[in-house]
Amino acid sequence: MRRPYLFFPLVFLVTLGAAAQDFSFRIDSLFKKYDGTDVPGVSVMIIKDGKVIYNRCYGLADLEAKEPVNPSTSFRLASVTKQFTAMSVMILAERKKLSYDNTLSDFFPDFPSPGKKITVSHLLNHTSGLIAYEDVMPESTTIPLLDKDVLDLLKKKDSTYFAPGAEFRYSNSGYALLALIVETASGNTFAQFLQENIFAPLQMTSSVAYEKGISTVPNRAYGYSLRDSLDEKSFIRTDQSMTSSVLGDGGIYSSTEDLFKWDQSLYTTKLVNSTTLDEAFTPNILPDGKNSEYGFGWRISTYRETRCLHHSGSTIGFRNEIQRYPEKRFSIIVLTNRDGGDPGALAYRIADICLFGL
Repeated sequence: MRRPYLFFPLVFLVTLGAAAQDFSFRIDSLFKKYDGTDVPGVSVMIIKDGKVIYNRCYGLADLEAKEPVNPSTSFRLASVTKQFTAMSVMILAERKKLSYDNTLSDFFPDFPSPGKKITVSHLLNHTSGLIAYEDVMPESTTIPLLDKDVLDLLKKKDSTYFAPGAEFRYSNSGYALLALIVETASGNTFAQFLQENIFAPLQMTSSVAYEKGISTVPNRAYGYSLRDSLDEKSFIRTDQSMTSSVLGDGGIYSSTEDLFKWDQSLYTTKLVNSTTLDEAFTPNILPDGKNSEYGFGWRISTYRETRCLHHSGSTIGFRNEIQRYPEKRFSIIVLTNRDGGDPGALAYRIADICLFGL
């Protein structure tokens, strides 16, 4: 079997808690089912103290063309996109182009009455109560929805799941509307705003908010699903669905190579100041005192008594995970182009091996 690509020399550090002689073997063994010349693949990166200590790619980005995954292969991030949408809003807030207290009605005057109470903060931390657009899109939909289509669907609803701010409910609807708010506040398209204010400054050359007919994805991975659940090597391309063109909640493509730059920028003030970053990484506390474990585009929890900033991404043909342990200056990125699998569990297992010596 073809060995996985290794693009950076491994550094076996005692401080990582994994013995030098078996570190590589233990990580490799987690990704056996992604390793082959006829299966969708994975790109894995481990970062410690600003350096890539492990970066291996397995399997294929494109089964039909037999194109292998490499560190610059761009995967659809799905909900990992949300941290970029949130950063766009944070940038505009610093520039006084919008306020976290602005309401939906400030940007969309014809939005139904709940729009007068739903704020930008509610959208960022998933406490808006907005109806899930996936549940109200017509079953007869044949053309993929855009963010503006999500807005049109939600304008037909004059109710919310709960009073804005009262509860936490994960909401793709909210992040689709945030992309439109970025456009309204900046006077630019969401994709162009990302390019000019995040991707270009960080030299993320493989990253794009993909718009069919407008942009292209460099070095693109295509998504796949098992054709037959009994045959683990029989895949069919399932790259797009009717929600794949909504940008704000999941439309960015990026690579581990670029996400390294993104990860490292979050230790700096290249994009926003430290106070703004702290807000993103501070979990929202609900009125009943419950910790929502969500900030601005990031889940915030504790793993083995260590603070973990993380987010998964799941859409047809792709499963992804990014985990950051900022106090340890340690991050894990796992990008895959197949349905199924659990990159989050794999990332936690990597943390066990590297951080906790388990």
